Amino acid sequence: MRGGEVLHEERLGLSPQGSPRHSTALLAGVERAAETCGGWGEVGGLAVGRGPGSFVGIRIGLATARGLTASTGIPAVGVCTLDALGGALAESGEGESLAVLDARRGEVFAALYAADGERLWEPLVLAPGELCERVGDLPAPPRAAGSGAVRFRKELVSRGIEIPEDADPVHHVAARQICALAADGVDEPLEPIYLRPPDAQRWRERHDSQRAG
Repeated sequence: MRGGEVLHEERLGLSPQGSPRHSTALLAGVERAAETCGGWGEVGGLAVGRGPGSFVGIRIGLATARGLTASTGIPAVGVCTLDALGGALAESGEGESLAVLDARRGEVFAALYAADGERLWEPLVLAPGELCERVGDLPAPPRAAGSGAVRFRKELVSRGIEIPEDADPVHHVAARQICALAADGVDEPLEPIYLRPPDAQRWRERHDSQRAG
């Protein structure tokens, strides 16, 4: 982006086998973006989503940003992915907005935002039923978007939450929103927001507990 204008944007989908392409396609996409604005000499800053989200995706994204900063000297900042989703929601309507990402394991990552995009709830991970209970304590149900809102639409809609159609692009975390937040002065460290331990750690703890028993 330059001066609020999107110069280049692309979404890297899954491989033909259905697996993520973070480690094979990300750098090539970043190079295409840099070329669009005239090369790395024209790039003044980097912005990267720091989670919550996929453990592998977060790690690769942050490692890539750190590597680019080390090799080019261009400063990089981290942005909460829920903030990016909440920013898109704030632009598309009025009232409070609820960013909801599918966290797997029957849980969601969520955060609540005011009409101006200010974060009202810190990022949290919880079951959809627990999220509905929290929403029930609000003066009015918010609008919601994100992969978690799509997956658990039935539960959320039952609490009066308005959710756009599944095909609406507002459900995707957009790179343009991450860049916009960085341009507005967001300056978070290049550290991941996980909210819970990775599966490997849980499996190891379960294995150690079974062996101890």
